[in-house]
Amino acid sequence: MADKKGNIFQRIAKSFTDVIAELKRVTWPTKDKLAKTSAVVLLVIVFFAVYLTIIGSGGRWVLDKIGFYDIVETTATTQVTETTAASETTAASETTAASTESSAG
Repeated sequence: MADKKGNIFQRIAKSFTDVIAELKRVTWPTKDKLAKTSAVVLLVIVFFAVYLTIIGSGGRWVLDKIGFYDIVETTATTQVTETTAASETTAASETTAASTESSAG
């Protein structure tokens, strides 16, 4: 029950020594192997960047050709615009008639 772990500083020091011991056991790549694997990774990244750009541009071209991005006006917006214009014309006529009556009177 009385399990002695040591104080916090001893546990931190033990962790660091364990990490250092583990890093000594790692098989590190040579410069030649590192250069080759880095070149492969960069080529794969460039390939997929070009591939995805082509796919995106092709998709946009197809959607443009079928008219996906065309703006279509509905008759409801036209009717609302015509109704608003008619209301403004009526209001202007009433204002003109009222000003004519007041200047005549």
